[in-house]
Amino acid sequence: MQIQITGKNTELSEAIKDYVNKKMLALNKFYNDKIIRADVVVGVSSDHHLKGKKFFAECKLDVPGKNLFASKQEETLYKAVDKIRDYLELELKKYKMMQRVKSKDKKASREEKEYKIED
Repeated sequence: MQIQITGKNTELSEAIKDYVNKKMLALNKFYNDKIIRADVVVGVSSDHHLKGKKFFAECKLDVPGKNLFASKQEETLYKAVDKIRDYLELELKKYKMMQRVKSKDKKASREEKEYKIED
């Protein structure tokens, strides 16, 4: 999987890059190492009406046949990355389950169309 990390309104330290890499690579096990690319944007939101800093993390995953997207805001950058990882884990599981159901339906319909030979 290719991982592209971008910082918005903040410096990207090695610790943040390593943390994001570790979390995104952990998603591979939920989709059998078939995730093509992860585009991650992390940074500080510029909403002036909110008290204190609000950090955000966004991720777009390219998987065969679909793009999955998650965006979360939290008090710390690490919490935001954890939230998008958890959300994308659920989305990958749902997408994988939908593919299984579709493949079973195709197989069942194929079996119904086959001609049966009677003796």
